[in-house]
Amino acid sequence: MPFLNFLVISLLGRYLIKSDVINITIFNLSITLAAVFFVFYEIVLCETICTIELFNWIFLNDFVVNWNFYFDNLTATMLIIIMFISYLVHLYSFEYMFYDPHINRFISYLSLFTFFMIILVTSSNFIQLFLGWEGVGLASYLLINFWFTRINANKSAIKAVILNRIGDLSLFIAFSIIIIEFKTVNYLELILIVSLDQDNRFIFENMNIYDFISIFLLIGAIGKSSQIGLHIWLPDAMEGPTPVSALIHAATMVTAGVFLLIRSSFFLEFANNTSYIIALVGGLTAFFAATIGTMQNDIKRIIAYSTCSQLGYMVFACGFHNYNVSFFHLFNHAFFKALLFLTAGAIIHSLNDEQDIRKMGGLFKLLPLSYISFFIGSLALTGFPFLTGFYSKDFLLELTLTNFSNLNLFIYWLSCTAACCTAFYSFRLIFFVFFNKTQNYKRIIENIHENGIKINICLFLLMICSIFVGFIFKDLIIGVGSIFWSNILIINPFNNNLYNSEFLETYYKLLPLIVSFFGIFICFLIYNIKINLYLCKLFINNKNLRFLYFFINKRWFFDLIYNFIINYFYKVSFNIFFIKIDRGFLEILGPLGLTRLIYILSINYTNYFQNGLFKYYLKIYLIFILIFFNIFLINNNLFIFNFLNFFEIFIFIFIIENLIDKSKYKL
Repeated sequence: MPFLNFLVISLLGRYLIKSDVINITIFNLSITLAAVFFVFYEIVLCETICTIELFNWIFLNDFVVNWNFYFDNLTATMLIIIMFISYLVHLYSFEYMFYDPHINRFISYLSLFTFFMIILVTSSNFIQLFLGWEGVGLASYLLINFWFTRINANKSAIKAVILNRIGDLSLFIAFSIIIIEFKTVNYLELILIVSLDQDNRFIFENMNIYDFISIFLLIGAIGKSSQIGLHIWLPDAMEGPTPVSALIHAATMVTAGVFLLIRSSFFLEFANNTSYIIALVGGLTAFFAATIGTMQNDIKRIIAYSTCSQLGYMVFACGFHNYNVSFFHLFNHAFFKALLFLTAGAIIHSLNDEQDIRKMGGLFKLLPLSYISFFIGSLALTGFPFLTGFYSKDFLLELTLTNFSNLNLFIYWLSCTAACCTAFYSFRLIFFVFFNKTQNYKRIIENIHENGIKINICLFLLMICSIFVGFIFKDLIIGVGSIFWSNILIINPFNNNLYNSEFLETYYKLLPLIVSFFGIFICFLIYNIKINLYLCKLFINNKNLRFLYFFINKRWFFDLIYNFIINYFYKVSFNIFFIKIDRGFLEILGPLGLTRLIYILSINYTNYFQNGLFKYYLKIYLIFILIFFNIFLINNNLFIFNFLNFFEIFIFIFIIENLIDKSKYKL
């Protein structure tokens, strides 16, 4: 149905008015959402599993790939996230983008993204998943670059594509190794082969084939889920319209990397050393993205770094084999992060597209619904008790300590620091947007008003989900007695960590909550006017603090390193390669050398015969005719007429030439 939306709006959009587009889109998505709830009922609540076989896709000797749809608890729950958020984003976009002249194109891109995301999560094999993986990358490029007349949108879209190519190449290598080693890419067949594999397939000491597969899968997840190193595309992707940020860069597409790790958990379980790398990548991402968010001034960019940080939590949970808790946090995060993005969009929409929080302020009384929704989303993000984020985030941090290793302790303290920074920038955002003295123009403040019914409905539904979803689904997804993971391809879903966490000291259980309240308290102190002025003077006068501020504000200089070191190195290297090798050596051996050789031969030799004299044409003709007959007769053993050899041929031609020369005929 989303693909039907895309086709109808793309092909017939110029003949349809906006109301027709709205009715068609809402009707098709309503049917899809109803089907998704039915799938959730059949698969999760009725405890079944389903594979729909459609047709054979790829044949290559003994390697066969079928186009199937595979439904288990993981797929059914992901479909709930995708379709519910997508439905609300479409509804939100009809009002947010109503005055945009290209709204039809925007809606078609949103539907195309939804289609590819459904293909990604319902695939029964890695090749089909890769098709959806590339499709959401394409849709992301189109949506980020929707306002293609803006140069920053062009650059951000290209940046997202190029950085995701690195992860996609790594994913391609991982799938190639799987095909070579196991001769199949089907999930059900792979889990059977891996679980029965007793050789462990060692390649180096303490490194088996599963380590290599897991590392390449991790790099693919790093690219798509914006982990440290390949994260710089996500904040720049905020150049697209705000509904794009809510759908792609908060709730669905960026979670595809975490979904891949959870779906590939049978490889991660048999890998010897990869889990530590995954945990370290996730912990560092959670920490550094949270610190960067504390010093940003763009409202959407702050929420984007918050997304990056929360994805780090999910990734290091996978590194510690807590796939169920990682997925539970993914599920909860989708709702309150979509709420934050859509509320930010409503605020931006009311302020005439202003995104700098330093130019906002005083909106507490002017936009009360936006304030309430933003406040609830921020509380859920910080892990405030009994909101959605509390049930997954705090439990995830508890499980981090259960092995009591140095790595677990290191990741735990990084995560607690990240939780403190998260609370700090969340309430800093609230202070600047709603309680600070307004810095905007009078004419904009006078025209501020609450948004329409469509936007308010979306915010209200997401507020309800941000409050209650964590409590409702807690026992289903991470409960000790739950059978949610019984039909999902995870070797050890109920590890001892779930039980060990119950015996942690109360101090460690309360510490994440304490540091979150500490971050809120620090935010309150800093943005008290007197303390704020004192800190400004301190930062200006102290060189080290000034450098620390710019270091965090400039995003740990990642963009600087990429632009002036890596990009410059590649630019110089490939420029030399292009001039000396491609345009030099290879061209001389290839097309350029061949054309020059033909030109020289034609100038010096061929034009001797192309002079219009009949004798030269006849001479060439006779030479080739006699050579052809001579070779033909020899090859067929016919010696009856083979009395001419090459010497006789030239004598004969010489005689003919002299006879013709006397005639002096010219064509």
